[in-house]
Amino acid sequence: MSFKQHIPNMVTLLNLFSGCIAIVFAVYGNFVVAAIFVFLGIFFDFFDGLLARILNVQSELGIQLDSLADLVTSGVVPGIIMMKLIALSVGVNDFVTFENSWTATMDWTTVKVSYVPLIGLLIPLASAYRLARFNLDEDQQTFFKGLPVPANTLLILSLPLILEYQNNDIMNSIIINKWFLIGLTLLSCYLLNSNIKLFALKFKDWSFENNATRYIFLILSLVAIIVLKFAAIPIIVLLYIVLSILDIKNINQPI
Repeated sequence: MSFKQHIPNMVTLLNLFSGCIAIVFAVYGNFVVAAIFVFLGIFFDFFDGLLARILNVQSELGIQLDSLADLVTSGVVPGIIMMKLIALSVGVNDFVTFENSWTATMDWTTVKVSYVPLIGLLIPLASAYRLARFNLDEDQQTFFKGLPVPANTLLILSLPLILEYQNNDIMNSIIINKWFLIGLTLLSCYLLNSNIKLFALKFKDWSFENNATRYIFLILSLVAIIVLKFAAIPIIVLLYIVLSILDIKNINQPI
């Protein structure tokens, strides 16, 4: 194999590396830095496929490696963040606490477990199932069936960023509500594996006529981000779903 064939896979591994670093920061509760590395991983995830097409070196290995990297960056990381947020909402430090660090590994009486935060880890499970389905589904060339894992990750990551940077009492009270977080977890798991057809941001040309939905989505998203900042992300995800449903007749058209 030539060196050229390995270039996209190396970019995919940078996605995985970013996800691994994000996990470390997410476990320690530093969601802002975790988000930065997730954004970096999503950036690499976009360019590995682009490079593979430009260099004409698409391969089955690259497809599988891409999904494995996405599972970490866009599956495990949001799951950990949701677990930590649910733990915060129910008033515990984490899903497990140790009263005595020396004897805790030997004596289970010193271990206190809160099972509710573990609901957040349904997100990695749903993401893994969604990625496996995607790899086997030959129809998803011009559209997505179910919410893509990076989009779901951005939705989950927006919550701690809203808490950190927007400091709005109403938003904070909604986000730090265990029923909202549990409901959002279950909803995201459903959307990941639903049969809802969503348009892909792939342009066959630059005309407005053939890409009206995409241009409208991008313009409205930009306006929402300028006005609402991180709070725009949940609205953008909702807008993505609504516009896809309204444009269902054009989604199946080849790109």
